[in-house]
Amino acid sequence: MEPPTIPGDSPVELELTVENVESALYQLYFDPDMEHKNVAQKWLTQAQVSAQAWQFCWALLSSDKLPEVQFYGASTLHAKISRHWSDLPTDQHESLRLQLLSQILRFSSGPKMVRTRLCVALASMALNLIPQAWSHPVADMVTAFQPQKPDSDGASSAEISQDPHAHCLALLELLTVLPEEFHSSRLTQARRAQLREALAGEWAVMCPMLRQLLQSQDSSNPVKEKVLRCLSSWVGLDVPLGETHELVQDCFTALSNPELFDMAVETIVSAISQPDCQRYTDALLNLMPLVLGLHDQLKKAAQDGDMETSHGICRIAVGMGETHSRVLLEQVNHWQEYLALVNMILFCTGIPGHYPVSETTSSLTLTFWYTLQDDILSFEEEKQTVYLQVYRPVYFQLVDVLLHKSHYPSQEEYDSWSSDDKEQFRVYRVDISDTLMYVYEMLGADLLSNLYDRLGRQLMDPQQSAVWQDTEALLFGFQSIAETIDVNYSDVIPGLIGLIPRINISNVMLADTVMYTIGSLAEWLADHPVMLGGILPMVLQGLVKPELSVSSVSTLKRICRECRHDLVPYAQDILTVSQDVLVKEIHKSSQCMWLMQALGFLLSALPVDEILGRLHSFISPHIQQLDTLAQQEPNPTNKQSIIHILGMLSSIFTTLDINRQSDGLEGAASSRLPPSQPTHNPVVVVLEQVFAIIQTILSKWLDDSEVVEAVCGVFDKSVRTLLHDFGSMVAQLSEMLGQIYSAFPQASALDLTRQMVHIFAGEEHHIAYIKSLIQVLTATTLTIFQQGPRDHPDIAESFMHLHAQILKRKPDLYLSDQLDINPLFYCGILSLKFPETPTVKAASLFFTELLPRCKDMSSLGEVLQSDGKLLTETILQAVGGGSPRNLTEHFSEVLLSLNRHCPALLSQWLKETLQTPGFPSAQVSPEQKRSFSQQLLREQTNKRRIKDIVKDFSLLCRGLQGSGYSDY
Repeated sequence: MEPPTIPGDSPVELELTVENVESALYQLYFDPDMEHKNVAQKWLTQAQVSAQAWQFCWALLSSDKLPEVQFYGASTLHAKISRHWSDLPTDQHESLRLQLLSQILRFSSGPKMVRTRLCVALASMALNLIPQAWSHPVADMVTAFQPQKPDSDGASSAEISQDPHAHCLALLELLTVLPEEFHSSRLTQARRAQLREALAGEWAVMCPMLRQLLQSQDSSNPVKEKVLRCLSSWVGLDVPLGETHELVQDCFTALSNPELFDMAVETIVSAISQPDCQRYTDALLNLMPLVLGLHDQLKKAAQDGDMETSHGICRIAVGMGETHSRVLLEQVNHWQEYLALVNMILFCTGIPGHYPVSETTSSLTLTFWYTLQDDILSFEEEKQTVYLQVYRPVYFQLVDVLLHKSHYPSQEEYDSWSSDDKEQFRVYRVDISDTLMYVYEMLGADLLSNLYDRLGRQLMDPQQSAVWQDTEALLFGFQSIAETIDVNYSDVIPGLIGLIPRINISNVMLADTVMYTIGSLAEWLADHPVMLGGILPMVLQGLVKPELSVSSVSTLKRICRECRHDLVPYAQDILTVSQDVLVKEIHKSSQCMWLMQALGFLLSALPVDEILGRLHSFISPHIQQLDTLAQQEPNPTNKQSIIHILGMLSSIFTTLDINRQSDGLEGAASSRLPPSQPTHNPVVVVLEQVFAIIQTILSKWLDDSEVVEAVCGVFDKSVRTLLHDFGSMVAQLSEMLGQIYSAFPQASALDLTRQMVHIFAGEEHHIAYIKSLIQVLTATTLTIFQQGPRDHPDIAESFMHLHAQILKRKPDLYLSDQLDINPLFYCGILSLKFPETPTVKAASLFFTELLPRCKDMSSLGEVLQSDGKLLTETILQAVGGGSPRNLTEHFSEVLLSLNRHCPALLSQWLKETLQTPGFPSAQVSPEQKRSFSQQLLREQTNKRRIKDIVKDFSLLCRGLQGSGYSDY
């Protein structure tokens, strides 16, 4: 008979009977209708919470029920015990324990999912009773599971499985989940410490039993695997290694059993990776020979290409070496053993094969080398000297090994790799690069000399038949170190710069590394400009090859940035090659932008009277193309070309700064002050020439946000770089921005205006234009807010930022009749209600800029008096659950600002708004609201304290305080 379905409209009203629970479970598991499933799920969740669940769960476990029904019964038991334990009278604890033991024994042969849930339920019960009401849980569990005494727990022998093997597995599962349940339970710190101590005290009963099972010839592989899993679980309770190491030693025997190998590795690694183990030096030293004894098995696995075995043994060696390196280093009588372990790990680092295709082990070892080095270098000088004598040679070997591991495979083999493998290999090389950089701290200049000597032999000795990978690896090593460490004082760099032009860069991967190596030496080249002549041709040679696009362009950019004052003799060559590659479209759009930035740096350093001519001849073809595109009817291809050319102009204008006279004067003071006489800045000249073209483009693409953004980007980058030199453009740009925003409002126009306010707000001859522009933008944006701004979070965000900037730089603009602060205040309140973080952040900034000025400006003070209560109410509503929790921090900043600048008003508004019943949440009591107000009003300076007060109140309002979710 088909079970009845639960009524969709009122699942709550259905009676809580075993039959109805079964019906709901059938519906959940077997009804194809998702709506029905959801209704059933909701009802079953409510059923678990009910008081009747303590009764009906047992009926669901009867042997004639489906496994899914039994599983729900067992899960319900766990839910009741873990969440509603206090509902159960104390006098029922013993019978519940016996019933649970009986059910676990009955399900010991399966189904496994039911048995596991019952074990978890009993574990949860034990955690509620230990140690006061259940002093020896492990001993009692072991006794209860003796197969020869099936009646000892009150169960009928007919009903209970008589399989000793199944009993043993069930007992081990129960003992395994006990620590797991401890870790996953929400407990107070004091209770957690008490339970940890009580459980650790049970280890004395556990350990001999686990040893016996692991050593016994009669134990099956599944039993031994459970023993290993059980040990792994208990190790997490910080059971002392001194009491465990013999059992851990037994685990090493399991490594020779292929079926147990993986679990044995997990267990050994868990056991020896506990930091607490460092207190048990003797136990660690007893384990050391066993770890070293795996070296032959490791070598054989590496030889046979057995990745799983080599991976597992490597994890054990690294676990031992990394966790305890300092302790083991200090055992001076055992230094040879630890050196043997370090060499074993070195073997793992250099394991044959290409990562990640034919080996995955070597990457596991890299953090070990950091740890060992840190520990050696942390000793006092005398000790350090001794350790360095032993370990410096190891680290030189490590460098050899790492460079070998960084070798690319043959081109043919590399081409056959998947893109995922190539990406993993790239990341692996970055990790190697970081390790080499770190090792330099220990080996110092000797390391660079070593690399240089080897590279010199390869390139200068005709007898050397080095493959390209060898050269690439050595350069990769150099680049890794030079990228982050100041090599300016190294005496090998001139030789290296002299060797680089000898390298044949016909191979792409070698050529890439050559480019990056040159780039990493850009600062050195700035101090030694005489060397530029030999190295620049190689970079320009790379620039014309599409396959070297990223490396060659980024290197040229670095050279142009660092060495720009010494590039005048080479400027024409660089410009000619760059123009050629741009016209031929060799590079992708992003690399073209980098290239333009490079040329901006280059042009900045030329004599001022030369810049305009060079700039003109260079960008004229692109401006002509832009003019042609502007005349054509809009289509998608045109659009991308227009955006690309505008992007190139933005990029060159970002770095072309004639006021930057020297490296030490980036954004020199002279460029920050209004010029005493008009300057004909080359960028301004070009902007004035393209202004008409840009207006034509806008007339056709006004409704396309990407094109408008690209146009605004040109001016935005220019104004940031030129600062006051941009002044001659302010009038016409203000007029254009007003026109485009009125016709089609877009955030990029607001952002550009904000930059202009930032730079020109203090200049009387510009402020009139900016003021009228702000009035136009504000009027248009207010219309958007009246119509409903929800679809325009970007405009709301940029609008708030703009007015925050005005308040900061030129608040007296609000004295104008044309700029009414009242609607702006209301826009700010609406913006606070947005779910988007950037918009809320911008609105908060607007209010934190506005509130300090309310005392000095009557118009601002008046709007605060009239609408401050609404602002307070909006923030409280948001904090109380109306907005996502991650925004609370921003609301707290506005509350702090209110408290700093109008505490009496805030006190009044808090009182009036919070006295409304159920506001801002039904979860908080009047007393909690009062407490929140008092705490808030007491704090006028400490931003961190205010954030904590508001966060705690927000959690209370959402019913999450103390729930365990409060940290997320």
